[in-house]
Amino acid sequence: MRLIALLCLAFLVPSSAYAATGCTLVVSYPEGQILHEAGDCAQRQSPASSFKIPLALLGFDSGILTDAHTPSMPYKDEYTSDMDVQKKTTDPTIWLKDSIVWYSQQLTLKLGTDKFKAYVEQFDYGNMDVSGNPEKNDGLTQSWLGSSLKISPREQVNFITKLLNHNFGISDAAYQKTIAIMPEFSASGWAIFGKTGTSWLRDTHGDYDRSKPLGWFVGWAEKDGKKIVFAKLVRGDEKWDEYGGPKARSEFLSELGKILP
Repeated sequence: MRLIALLCLAFLVPSSAYAATGCTLVVSYPEGQILHEAGDCAQRQSPASSFKIPLALLGFDSGILTDAHTPSMPYKDEYTSDMDVQKKTTDPTIWLKDSIVWYSQQLTLKLGTDKFKAYVEQFDYGNMDVSGNPEKNDGLTQSWLGSSLKISPREQVNFITKLLNHNFGISDAAYQKTIAIMPEFSASGWAIFGKTGTSWLRDTHGDYDRSKPLGWFVGWAEKDGKKIVFAKLVRGDEKWDEYGGPKARSEFLSELGKILP
């Protein structure tokens, strides 16, 4: 009877209560051969600020963004950021480097709902659901922030591969300008280009559950004429002392030399 009771209880416990599982996925480019895969790389999670990569592509393709430093936009109190690093004049380079949320939202607002949705579908990005939070009509500014839009590490790698291959049917300039402003790092002799993303799972009230953090680091790397594409997803079952995105990045940078010595 005790075993039956425990089995029944297991079905009642939400999936978010179980141990978190991340993913590290590395593939060769352009061959697409899996060089390293660990964890659950099929799970879909909110892209959070890793979504700035497709946002940059659509921004440059639409003409809203024109070069690495244009447009430059000042911070306004109405953007209500709770982080001091966000409260400054921002251009496309600063936007990606410091992951400025309000700049992303101003970009999508200028683009409009129909064009935004069309680009996400054209990019075949994750589940392509930009509806946003239920009954809030906020998909244009919130869908990628712990909301309706979700993507797996495998899909992230496919997306980056298509970016490098110029396979989205957009202008060549959009690819080139996006690649030019990607944040750059180095580790174990690799030149690494990637974007972080930080989020949390939602609780039953739709609020962020800070005890269920997640983080992304997504991009590509080059060394000695070789190129790889990667996606790193970290998840936790307790509150972290650092944001998920920087955690994913630091873990990937430290382990890359072991994955590809």
